[in-house]
Amino acid sequence: FWCTISEIDIQGNIAVLLALFGFFSFLNLQVVNGMEIYSMKIDSKVTSRFAHNVITSRAVNRGNVSKEVFFDVELPKTAFITNFSMTIDGVTYPGTIKEKEAAKKQYEKAVSRGQTAGLVKASGRKTEKFTVSVNIKAASKVTFELSYEELLKRQFGKYEMFIKVKPKQLVKDFEIEVDIFEPQGITELEAEGTFITNELQNTIKKTFSGKKGHISFKPTLAQQRRCASCSESVLDGDFTVRYDVKRTTPDNLQIVNGYFVHFFAPTNLPKLSKNIIFVLDTSGSMSGREIEQTKEAMLKILDDIKEDDFFNFILFDSEISTWKETLIKATPENLDEARKFVRQISAQGLTNLHGGLMRGIDILNAAHEENLVPKRSASIIIMLTDGQPNVGVSNTQEIEKAVKKAIDGRYTLYNLGFGSGVDYGFLERMALENKGLARRIYPDSDTALQLQGFYDEVSNPMLIDVELNYPENEISDLTTNNFKHFYDGSEIVVAGRFVDSNQNHLCVDVRGEGVSMDFFDLSEQTAQAFQEQQYIFGEYIERLWAYLTIEQLLEKRITATGEEKENLTAQALALSLKYKFVTPLTSMVVTKPEENGNEERIADKPTEGIDIFTIVLYLRIDGDPHFIISVPQKKDAICFNINENPGMILNLINDPVTGITVNGELIGDKRPNSDAKIQNSYFGKLGIANKHLDVKLTVTPESITIENGDEKTGFTWLDSVTLQQAGLTLIINRKKNLVLSMGSGASFVVVLHQVWKKHPLHQDFLGLYTLKSDKLSEQTHGLLGQFFRPIDFTILEIHPGSDPKKPDATMIVKNNELTVTRGWQKDYRRDPTHGVDIPCWFVHDNGAGLIDGIHTDYIVSSLF
Repeated sequence: FWCTISEIDIQGNIAVLLALFGFFSFLNLQVVNGMEIYSMKIDSKVTSRFAHNVITSRAVNRGNVSKEVFFDVELPKTAFITNFSMTIDGVTYPGTIKEKEAAKKQYEKAVSRGQTAGLVKASGRKTEKFTVSVNIKAASKVTFELSYEELLKRQFGKYEMFIKVKPKQLVKDFEIEVDIFEPQGITELEAEGTFITNELQNTIKKTFSGKKGHISFKPTLAQQRRCASCSESVLDGDFTVRYDVKRTTPDNLQIVNGYFVHFFAPTNLPKLSKNIIFVLDTSGSMSGREIEQTKEAMLKILDDIKEDDFFNFILFDSEISTWKETLIKATPENLDEARKFVRQISAQGLTNLHGGLMRGIDILNAAHEENLVPKRSASIIIMLTDGQPNVGVSNTQEIEKAVKKAIDGRYTLYNLGFGSGVDYGFLERMALENKGLARRIYPDSDTALQLQGFYDEVSNPMLIDVELNYPENEISDLTTNNFKHFYDGSEIVVAGRFVDSNQNHLCVDVRGEGVSMDFFDLSEQTAQAFQEQQYIFGEYIERLWAYLTIEQLLEKRITATGEEKENLTAQALALSLKYKFVTPLTSMVVTKPEENGNEERIADKPTEGIDIFTIVLYLRIDGDPHFIISVPQKKDAICFNINENPGMILNLINDPVTGITVNGELIGDKRPNSDAKIQNSYFGKLGIANKHLDVKLTVTPESITIENGDEKTGFTWLDSVTLQQAGLTLIINRKKNLVLSMGSGASFVVVLHQVWKKHPLHQDFLGLYTLKSDKLSEQTHGLLGQFFRPIDFTILEIHPGSDPKKPDATMIVKNNELTVTRGWQKDYRRDPTHGVDIPCWFVHDNGAGLIDGIHTDYIVSSLF
């Protein structure tokens, strides 16, 4: 676990935003200038794979002035927070879970302060991060307590708990304690840490016998020291617990208080042969490191393919190519030939994703129709792409329909999205519709290992078309009970509720095709309620059922539409509220004490693959004004620069219906850069007006001025302000940004970019973002405003450009044929210092051919 507690002297209220969810949390505690974290405990109770966890962290302000304490926690994306509270000097401030819509005002206020973007974000491959801060008076104490639950998944024959340990200081009372209770009995239990030295090895206490297992890690202060005289902590790394259970039968049924859970994981079955098609993106964007890592992974996978398997490679760029015309048996000779094919793969052209997938499906269909593969075998398609379809059939909805129709439930599709340029939502929907799943592959030094690791998960199918059947008249509210494949080392879990809450027996029929059997036929089983109450947290099987049900409803919701989606949403929301889970449909409202009274903040669970912005205009510190236009229907973006002289004023937005205009005045560097062909320019002043409200807002890097008729009000960036007047709402977040909502509901964020005061060239400047551009009328125009209406474009003829990493292409847009370059621009909304890279097609020459007219048409004489 990690929590970061750091100290800042208080100057105004600091807002809090929590993203409360998770199980294997990363907790980092840091002490600065008088803040002592004297206790950190992680208590985990696992009962029948379902884990209930509590982090308790205690700190005291040893200084003589108030301090701001930050609690930073990284949690996995798959788990649900169930409770959070802060206790300050004996007074507890609990969190309350509400429907997201019911917390909408608090949520929008958190967004307006920049906290949803800045404090709640994906922080790792499997984690998301939330932060909470609180003002601690001198000599006061604070206790943070966070609870969360998750069903542990079995992979490669073991259940795993992962805890990131990084206290960044010596903690007097540091302890990790894990209690495991498994009615089937525990066969193995292990714990290890990447930071464990010889001196720390004996501090991990591990015992297990029968149904119970226990692990504790409680290093003393002396054992935590990096050296005898050091004040730094050696606790910095991963702490992992793994275990498995005894299996005398293929399955295990447990019943408690009207609910049951059924675990199915047969062992010692012969492995099915598999028919696997690798559909690989070899478009130009995969060139360089990406294609080399893909080839490395494929070569390692070829080493693991078994001789009874059948396989083939499909490559897609602008064209479709195959290694062989049919599925090929994995003989040593064929594998050698495949290795030669893989080594010569290169990347070029566009992305005909539809063509690649359809060719792979056609080859599988032909293999089955012509009896080229065993009747009892598992057919799998693994597709890898780093981009979005832009040639052939490029409409993602059409691709989804075509693929689903062609597969027709016969094969499993796994979609691997390489990097951040993919439309992850599209990949996920398409995989789920075809009995598979989507997985992100992160561009890093271990990319090849990520690809090989995913293959290892699905490389050993044992059964296909598994169904777990229960008497319909006895069971209600059953979770998913049919599965396309069962893989070696995994586990199938089904939970449900009895019609008669007093029932304590159940007849189960499990069917699945294997190498030498058609089905398992399991007779009636009786499960007794458990007596070891110290290991049980509440109605744990009921909560396990609720967790699994919500998880599956949310998954089904991804591919549903219309009334079906509404019903799934309503069911998942009702269960989330009843069992107090923070899910994508609920928010936790946390009340935080502040000097001027209590403040409420929102904890939301981010959703994978969702992009919350529509159109943004932003700047970067070393260039001219950069515009980036998101085109949702293309799942892509267009960007362009405007190169003009300092002092010029550009019309950005002009809406004659709502009366809103936004203009920006350019500034340059402190002195010209003699080495640059084009001088840098930035927005140094913004004018935002609403003539219907008779309101004008002038923003510079030094001040914010509001004019309402004859009244004038001024602020600086050192102020923290929430102001509502004359249909206008203004929130100033000290030294960060301001959020402005006007009349119709249109909202804008102005970000302050501050540079080093003694920088020889650069000076402070501003960035502008739109939050609710849909509130403006269809008559809106301006350099930015013209793009609030849908825009369509086509990309053709991708080819190498002057920069090997940035290919050129032909763009057809507004009946113009333009030469564009694939590149990246930075979005500074979420990270004002470093920005977030956004892939886009760059239009040269001040957006010529993309914008209406020429860029000088947008030069105006004054700010208003």
